[in-house]
Amino acid sequence: MSAEGQDMNIKITDEELKGRYSNLLRITHTREEFILDFINVVPPHAVVTARIVASPGHLKRIIRALAKNLELYEENFGAIIEAPEPEGGELN
Repeated sequence: MSAEGQDMNIKITDEELKGRYSNLLRITHTREEFILDFINVVPPHAVVTARIVASPGHLKRIIRALAKNLELYEENFGAIIEAPEPEGGELN
């Protein structure tokens, strides 16, 4: 991986290496930042398992990278069937 033409050594703690499970994503924003709350819903409770805060410009790059990786995934493994929207909720 490189940043500004230099190699970057990325470290990850054992705790972060475990990852976080999320089955719901809440997105809010201000003029300066987007806030992505990854939520684990087990009715009747829901817990934010991770929060990512990013600038609008960086979020646009994240979306582009996700779209490209989704395209590559489907080329390798076939089309993904989109999950239905949660009952009583809308995606926003």
